Amino acid sequence: MNMQLKQQVTDRWHKYFPGAELPVAFFYSDDPVEVATVAPAAGHRCFVGDLVAVRRGKPLAFTAEAVSCGGGKRYLGFSQELRPGFEFFLSYGIPGKMEGERYKKSPELVKEQLRHQKPFAAPARYLIAKRWDTLGAQDDPAIVVFFAKPDVLAGLFTLANFDEPSPDGVRAPFGAGCAALIGYPFAELNAPQPRAILGTFDVSARPYVEAEVLSFAVPWPKFVRMAENMDESFLITESWSKVRTRIARGG
Repeated sequence: MNMQLKQQVTDRWHKYFPGAELPVAFFYSDDPVEVATVAPAAGHRCFVGDLVAVRRGKPLAFTAEAVSCGGGKRYLGFSQELRPGFEFFLSYGIPGKMEGERYKKSPELVKEQLRHQKPFAAPARYLIAKRWDTLGAQDDPAIVVFFAKPDVLAGLFTLANFDEPSPDGVRAPFGAGCAALIGYPFAELNAPQPRAILGTFDVSARPYVEAEVLSFAVPWPKFVRMAENMDESFLITESWSKVRTRIARGG
């Protein structure tokens, strides 16, 4: 991690988004160093819920054993498997056998959806999650995720599109909460024009974030560009100063 870049981002964040929550950085490693490893799950536990501690400043390292949710294992890259009958689970279920989440109208639509959502393999044993201010020189962020209210999201969205030739610098794809935080952003890492992912629309994950908060996940190459563009973007205009004042008030 370039510590000069870390300080520059921190200074600009406090300048343009005063009082807003710092983002969380994610990366894979075979050595968690001094980061606490999350204990194996005893029953179902949501990855998005575990991130509450990280957002408060406690770095955590996740292994396959620490993630009990099948979707979490898949979208964090720890497994390529789906539960039996997943197409029914995500749609209307199987009467007397399985209650469906009803997030898709039919099992056929689920199967088609999966064709567009290819799983990836975690490149190392641990997924490390650290709030921005706890990053060290030895860290190598791959994704930066903001948990933000609408005014902050408006700034991030506009900044993500600032140097893009098309209007599609941000995606909001359908998927689990952990897919929006990890799976989809990682898929963007090696894209010619990596895009940010607006997410945490997953109804099952919503109880683990504040009612007014969504996630905004940015692949590292795009995040660096966004940071470099801050001082020449709309953030220095009178228009943004009005929004910035409201952010500072906690509105």
